[in-house]
Amino acid sequence: MAARYNSNFTCCNSSLQRLGLVFLLSSSLAAMPVVAAQAQASAPIAATATSTSQRGTVKAVAGNTITMTTDAGQSVTVHVVDGAKILQLAVGSTDIKTAPAVLLSEISVGDRILATGKVGDAAGSLNAVRVILMKSSDIAQMQAAQQADWKTRGVGGIVSAVDPGTGAITLTSGAKKLTINTSAKTQFKRFSSDSVKYENAKLGTLGQIQAKDQLQARGAKSEDGLTIQAEEVVSGSFLNLSGLLTSVDAASGTITLKDLATKKVYTVNVTANSDQRKMPLQMATNFAAHTSGGGSGSGQTGKQGTAAASGTAGSAGAAGQGGASGKRSAGGDLSQMIGRLPTAALADLKIGDAVMAVASEPTQGSTTVTAVTLLSGVEPILTANPKGGMDLSGWSMSSGPSGE
Repeated sequence: MAARYNSNFTCCNSSLQRLGLVFLLSSSLAAMPVVAAQAQASAPIAATATSTSQRGTVKAVAGNTITMTTDAGQSVTVHVVDGAKILQLAVGSTDIKTAPAVLLSEISVGDRILATGKVGDAAGSLNAVRVILMKSSDIAQMQAAQQADWKTRGVGGIVSAVDPGTGAITLTSGAKKLTINTSAKTQFKRFSSDSVKYENAKLGTLGQIQAKDQLQARGAKSEDGLTIQAEEVVSGSFLNLSGLLTSVDAASGTITLKDLATKKVYTVNVTANSDQRKMPLQMATNFAAHTSGGGSGSGQTGKQGTAAASGTAGSAGAAGQGGASGKRSAGGDLSQMIGRLPTAALADLKIGDAVMAVASEPTQGSTTVTAVTLLSGVEPILTANPKGGMDLSGWSMSSGPSGE
């Protein structure tokens, strides 16, 4: 099953789901507008030789002192000096010349700020002469609008082909073939190697997109919905693994497993960003009954099998129906449940346990990867599918930015 996940995926929706190999995991996208805010707020401000800037989220305000957590996770104490300029930048604006002056008292916990000034005498402190403010309420409003826009004007699927000359991307979405037209105005983003969170995506290029990548696009659709003029494109590529654990080191945050499809032994780093879940025995048993015999051992999971999806959410009735690859689809019902599965800890795993994982793709020749998601409690599924577990590549996500 060590192959790229081949399914529609979601980067923002009402249930905040995440993509996965045999599951979707919840992903908080509350920082999505914050990413935009960071770019908007930081663009017009450049630190001079005698000044510096810190950007982050307000955690406390006391008098003229603001405690903030930076995007790197560091705590910074910002002392707003007398006469400092405090400007409120509207969400969506990139011009601080239009930002009105506000009072320090208008800064609240949860707001985003960009403080510029000189490093203070104490470690982790900044004497700010200017603070750019973006209100959390405005960010939330923008987030809701963007989520709605993704749902109505978004599409998602698997890249079939990329034409660098025209900028056109051919996308397989369920049983449909879509054409994603891009231009110089299209914003490209790329998921980081160890996260499928939108807020962790980095600016990318058309040249990074390859066949079999997962891709989500947002823009104006043609009347038949098969052609999209993309304003934003988010893409990524991940590795699917399933097998039995051969070692567990909770202290170092690593596991090793022998992948059923390729027979390779992978070292998997489990980090704070890795989402660990455990499937209840009864659920695993039910899905195993629907998908037994699904593994082909080809190691090509996700390269085919999209015909099983219809473009709307699958149901339990779809379970057991083979896709184009001849593998079994578990239906879309698991995608509705997985975000509610109990979380798990690495210390609870032991040698011999069966797991499924979505991981970063290793560098050439390497078998060390980083887990994006890790699902345990899947013994019945792998027992029923000894050549690589379930192929859920035919799923379509009903609540993703692509909508129905």
